[in-house]
Amino acid sequence: MLNANLTPAANESSGPGAFNRPLTVFSVLTLTLLAMLVVATFIWNMLVLLTILQVRTFHRVPHNLVASMAISDVMVAALVMPLSLVHELRGRRWKLGRVLCQVWISFDVLCCTASIWNVTAIALDRYWSITRHLEYTLKTRKKISNVMIVLTWLLSAVISLSPLFGWGETYSEKGMECQVSKEPSYTIFSTFAAFFLPLCVVLFVYWKIYKAAKFRIGSRKTNTITPVTEAVEVKEASQQATQMAFTIRQATVRFQTDAETWREQKEKRAALMVGLLIGVFVLCWIPFFLVELIIPLCSCDIPPIWKSIFLWLGYSNSFFNPLIYTAFNKNYNNAFRNFFSRQC
Repeated sequence: MLNANLTPAANESSGPGAFNRPLTVFSVLTLTLLAMLVVATFIWNMLVLLTILQVRTFHRVPHNLVASMAISDVMVAALVMPLSLVHELRGRRWKLGRVLCQVWISFDVLCCTASIWNVTAIALDRYWSITRHLEYTLKTRKKISNVMIVLTWLLSAVISLSPLFGWGETYSEKGMECQVSKEPSYTIFSTFAAFFLPLCVVLFVYWKIYKAAKFRIGSRKTNTITPVTEAVEVKEASQQATQMAFTIRQATVRFQTDAETWREQKEKRAALMVGLLIGVFVLCWIPFFLVELIIPLCSCDIPPIWKSIFLWLGYSNSFFNPLIYTAFNKNYNNAFRNFFSRQC
């Protein structure tokens, strides 16, 4: 158990030697794994950002959306997860003061909300490019993606900064607590705006992508033309008036039925990528936000160990995001190889 093994119990943690107790083997392993998660999340997202900056063909949509997602995830790894690790190490007791608490919580909400909405923006971009590829031109796509990026960060800033202007309290000096505001009205607003609304959007988007893919498969089967072979005799007179008869066999004509076109293969990969991105996003964040919504409204609580598990499960989404996106993009794989070959 994370908190139980990392530190003494909460009622003993205020003693002068409370934090000097030796860590158990399990505690050391847990801390090591969490530290590795922090480092891996930072490195992997920085690699994506450096690749986008160095490769000129990536200076356009949808890579601007990927860059925005990578920036939010880098900020999670650099500004949020290390202090959260210290928080866990001290038994979820905050002894770093009010100002640092407010800064940490603000960046926590800002970066995690931006990461969630960036995933939503990528899913929407893929949905429109698959279902409306004729109207969704490069110019339109660029304009819409830039608008989504601006709205993502604006909404995230509104949610994260609201407690600083009196909407609830994040710091309690008496209880040495530093946490997201538990004001019921803020809880409802923040959880719905930061998670449940984008959750509804991405689930709707993937359902529409699935329906569009199913419709295309069905339409390809019904548009099959039965192969027809016919012989055509062509007679041609030569300069010496010699006539020659030969038969030309017409090739079989059929529209694409068995083999998929290049565009259909690309759309299939995009649909699979969006599905995995959404699935991991839901699995990582839904436990945390359900707890965040229910606890302040019912005035109940859960063991600290589960709060820690759900929180770090949510943070891990920032590690999985670049892995999933780049795994289904051959351009990124080639760019990574070129990047490392130049460094060696």
